[in-house]
Amino acid sequence: MTIKEYVAKRKRELKEEVSHFSTPIKMVIVQVNDDPASDTYIRGKIRDSEEVGIQAELIKLPVTTTQLELSTLIKRLNQDSSVHGFIIQMPLPKGIDEEYIKTLVSPAKDIDGFHPLSKFSPCTPLGIINYLKEENIVLDGRNAVVIGRSNIVGKPMARLLMKENMNVTVLHSHTFEDDLQFYVAHADLIVIAIGHKYFLNHSFSYKKDAVLVDVGINRVDGVTYGDIEPEQNVRLQTPVPGGVGLLTRLTLLCNLTEAYKNAFFHH
Repeated sequence: MTIKEYVAKRKRELKEEVSHFSTPIKMVIVQVNDDPASDTYIRGKIRDSEEVGIQAELIKLPVTTTQLELSTLIKRLNQDSSVHGFIIQMPLPKGIDEEYIKTLVSPAKDIDGFHPLSKFSPCTPLGIINYLKEENIVLDGRNAVVIGRSNIVGKPMARLLMKENMNVTVLHSHTFEDDLQFYVAHADLIVIAIGHKYFLNHSFSYKKDAVLVDVGINRVDGVTYGDIEPEQNVRLQTPVPGGVGLLTRLTLLCNLTEAYKNAFFHH
């Protein structure tokens, strides 16, 4: 099943589930930037929400917003029982400490999964794992290589793959070339998120039944490319665009639905 088909199926299931809830699910997106990539993501998130019957509200603040003003808004959203989950769209303006802001979001409403005590896993890694399981890809005991060590993808990806009992190797910009070749050649699963067009290409050798997951987004002259050159000779390679981004957005809605159920059935 392609990612598009899988996401469409999961959205239909979510829509069905949400339709039985007695009060509407509500998500808030807080944006404090004028970032075209963020605008695109946000439009996508709002469109997805409407599709499955979830209320999504965008609070767009001026880029001159102070850390105190943003903190005050977050505290208000934490206490607003009609809001079941919210996200602070990154990046934030200079002068606002992103790590500090992430810790202010209530772990129960942190559907991005960024708070250290969040009840939720970050959307991209969790979305990837859910899809691989749907495709019946065996993870237990197999070799995974994660290329990139960001806090949003690389590190949480490695953590979740270890939870699935994979042998996980994290590679990055300081990895020596011959080591990179070696680990890639022995990997059953490769997840790459470094933002380097076609970093993995036909100069690497892969296992025939390897799975390549491409989280890279590189815009060159208005065209979007992944971190992996298309059509590698492997079992499964996720496309860019139309790949992991869809899984990320789907998982946000899944986390939100969980947050709603937690709030609703645990009070």
